Amino acid sequence: MKVGILGSGIVGTTLANGFLKHGYNVKIGTGNLQKLNEWKKQAGDNASTGSFADAASFGDIVVLAVKGSAAKQVVLSAGVENLKGKVIIDTTNPIADLPPSNGVLKFFTDLNESLMEKLQSAFPDISFVKAFNCVGSAFMVEPDFGTIKPTMFICGNDIGSKKQVIGILELFGWEYEDLGSAESARAIEPLCILWCIPGFLENRWSHAFKLLKK
Repeated sequence: MKVGILGSGIVGTTLANGFLKHGYNVKIGTGNLQKLNEWKKQAGDNASTGSFADAASFGDIVVLAVKGSAAKQVVLSAGVENLKGKVIIDTTNPIADLPPSNGVLKFFTDLNESLMEKLQSAFPDISFVKAFNCVGSAFMVEPDFGTIKPTMFICGNDIGSKKQVIGILELFGWEYEDLGSAESARAIEPLCILWCIPGFLENRWSHAFKLLKK
């Protein structure tokens, strides 16, 4: 299985390393190839880099791991034709370019439409699945909380695409909660705000969410 990563920041490289560890071939797409020179040296023979279009064309599964404000343009740069029929794991959050207020991030969306819905509406032929947006990069792959598996909340309109993402989550050591269609991203994306508050206020970043069921 081949994975294309759109984005060369800490989220993109962390997930790339996770996929490589579990036997996937990975290509990271970026607008700055030099930024990935050291990563490429360390990542091994199954890792490569290229443009956003290169990564989108390469991957059977594609991860969108860029700033929320850049997400639409990166999808356009990757090429809609390169993404049709593929699972797109949407890790993005609509964080505004403004400082937090008393530890609370500002979004450029409101609670009536998420960034994922905007992307899904703009690109109806692409299947987005929201995941990996509500935890820090240190815990995205094989999160260690003792005997407790944290919960990753996902949503998306295509059931088959979500099944593929669920398989990846389980491989990476997560339990999952499927919250339904793209509209549910209105609730999932703000979990990023909640996750960050202890970090901004008290420098506590070593946590994740757990859904308790009875």
